[in-house]
Amino acid sequence: MNVPDERLDSEWVRDWCGQISVALEALTSSFLRTHGFPPGENAVVLATNESSKATGALVDLTPIPSDLTTLYWVVSEVSLPDVEHGYFVHSASTVAEHFREYGSVQIDDEPPAIVFASDGGGHLFAVAGSGRVWRSTTASWFDDFEVTTASIQEFLEQLSRRVASQA
Repeated sequence: MNVPDERLDSEWVRDWCGQISVALEALTSSFLRTHGFPPGENAVVLATNESSKATGALVDLTPIPSDLTTLYWVVSEVSLPDVEHGYFVHSASTVAEHFREYGSVQIDDEPPAIVFASDGGGHLFAVAGSGRVWRSTTASWFDDFEVTTASIQEFLEQLSRRVASQA
């Protein structure tokens, strides 16, 4: 488990991309047989020149936590509509749009948090300056948030376990 004082490593993120892609392949290959309908578009999209520019613009716009920056230098976005009720890591450009519209999320005594992901039920995931990841208790930007993981790395590890448990 990544403790909050450790920073996310881009090589670790690259390895995670490979591992989750293999698990997604196993999940989608048996999905039709298991569920009776074809899977949606489940993908980990690697960063591109365009998404890297969006990451740079996001860094200029807001005090983005360093682990989120590291994630976006490797991954553009993650779409897992068929994992449980769905999980989505938003692109840097989407995070910037949401930040402009809603601002940061204020959570307890944390530094302002940036919403970077959501689930299929509309719950939001935000990462604070401490590195902790928070989940909204309702499908709202303005209600309570509760801590869900100690770091983005732990958040990604949870996603991997969820994919593997369904594969």
